[in-house]
Amino acid sequence: MATVADVTDATFQDEVLKSDKPVIVDFWAEWCGPCRMLSPILDQIADEHDSVKVVKVNVDENQGIAAQYGITSIPAVYVFKAGEHVATSIGAKPKQIIEKEFAEYL
Repeated sequence: MATVADVTDATFQDEVLKSDKPVIVDFWAEWCGPCRMLSPILDQIADEHDSVKVVKVNVDENQGIAAQYGITSIPAVYVFKAGEHVATSIGAKPKQIIEKEFAEYL
């Protein structure tokens, strides 16, 4: 079972930008209902796709990274590959939609 790691302002560069495989980053907050709906879907994707790493960034606790990437709506799910932001999905969506949007990275 793959674990979805919590990433902070301090660990973002090492965990995401320097990763040797694509990284799905879930920008979320405790108070966000749609974020809570999306979380188990991203857990499933992490379990089912070894080719990608899935991490979470709490935007309330890590405002530097959230500001750097212009996060204004959550949940915001970004894909990073080779240190570059390459894809975005905003809002809670069914698993099959997320997998379709990010198919080339899974």
